[in-house]
Amino acid sequence: MIAIKSAAARAVFTGATALFFINSAWAGIPIQHWTQPGGARVYLVESPAIPMVDVQIDLDAGGRRDPADKPGLASLMASSTSNGVRASGAAPAMDEHQLSEAWADLGASFGGSASADRMSFALRSLTYPDLLDKAVGLAARQLGEPSFPEAPWLRDRPKLVASLKEANTRPATLAARAFNRAVYGSHPYGWEMTEESLLRTSVADLRALHARAVRACDARVSIVGALNRAQADALVTRLLARLPKAPCAPQAVVPEVQPLAQASEQRIAFASAQAHVLLGQPGYQRNDPDFFALTVGNHILGGGGFTARLTEEVREKRGLTYSVYSYFAPGLHAGAFTIGLQTRPDQAEQALTLVRDVLTKFVTEGPTEKELQAAKDNLIGGFALRLDSNRKLLDNVANIAWNGLPLDYLDTWTQRVERLTVADVRAAFARKVQPANLATVVLGAP
Repeated sequence: MIAIKSAAARAVFTGATALFFINSAWAGIPIQHWTQPGGARVYLVESPAIPMVDVQIDLDAGGRRDPADKPGLASLMASSTSNGVRASGAAPAMDEHQLSEAWADLGASFGGSASADRMSFALRSLTYPDLLDKAVGLAARQLGEPSFPEAPWLRDRPKLVASLKEANTRPATLAARAFNRAVYGSHPYGWEMTEESLLRTSVADLRALHARAVRACDARVSIVGALNRAQADALVTRLLARLPKAPCAPQAVVPEVQPLAQASEQRIAFASAQAHVLLGQPGYQRNDPDFFALTVGNHILGGGGFTARLTEEVREKRGLTYSVYSYFAPGLHAGAFTIGLQTRPDQAEQALTLVRDVLTKFVTEGPTEKELQAAKDNLIGGFALRLDSNRKLLDNVANIAWNGLPLDYLDTWTQRVERLTVADVRAAFARKVQPANLATVVLGAP
């Protein structure tokens, strides 16, 4: 088993570097796509350089579908699948320790997580037939037949409660929570796990969510590795074999994030050496046609580090902060546009006024030609680093699968950035950002 683990470690290391050289020689990244009879949609990039495969299964069961009184349920359920599996046929039940040891012996890994939009399960394994066969079989059991035992949940829940209590003492956490409530209102994107919601959550809730949400019929499976199409199709079939076979019933429609009708401002007292300032509003959905213009524009405004306009005006010229940033967080719904900084409490008002002025000018006038070209050069020059490992490439393929983006999205990325104009960026920001309707949170300033 030591030899297996060593080989796996070498493969993981090699995979983080070798794929870059392969991709740089490709004219494009061919993504194969097909739909299985049961409804699962599969996306495959063959990467034969190393005997390894990365698989991601995405399901429409993220936090946006959590019950209102149990936010965080999807995340808790996905991570709890590692606590054990039920007995199945001749295969005995396994507790969390036996399951962990089984994965270690295979030199492979499998686990679940959930974001606001989706629940994801990720498998990584060498593709040597004997190892891959065992890894896929074990992953299929963990995905389809988790036992959700009571003891680990009762053990871990107090730790999670303690972690939340500790987080509630941090000013950054409190500011972010207030900001999310101001931006999202009652939308699930603004819900957060609390001590009370954790104590309301039981193992029965985890089991019920698994039974209704982990469905093969609406799975999107992304694969990058040393498999051909036939092998990948067989792998997906086996991974999903223990899930219910019934057709997918339509899920309830999650409402859209509503735009802010007017500005709001919260001043939160907190004994802190630094004031935390956040301002923003709902942004846009990930499949919005303005995505590229907004990405490049935000790089110029506040996402480009020391070259960004906010950094130049707020930090470099006036020394009001060590770091100021902006970003969009698009999803299936309009994720937040956020500007944030920390500053001395007595400087918070000056910094806030300046940030608003910089944003308003940027939305009104857009970037300069020089700023736009510098941003294009930076983003295009760094594009290869987005794809220089199996894991990064898988993230991009899963992004295409989940958001319904064109299969040539990666091939055309640099061209779409290159042809943007100042007018494109200015128009996109004018459509998506309304400086007069910002939600503002200032924590820790007098």
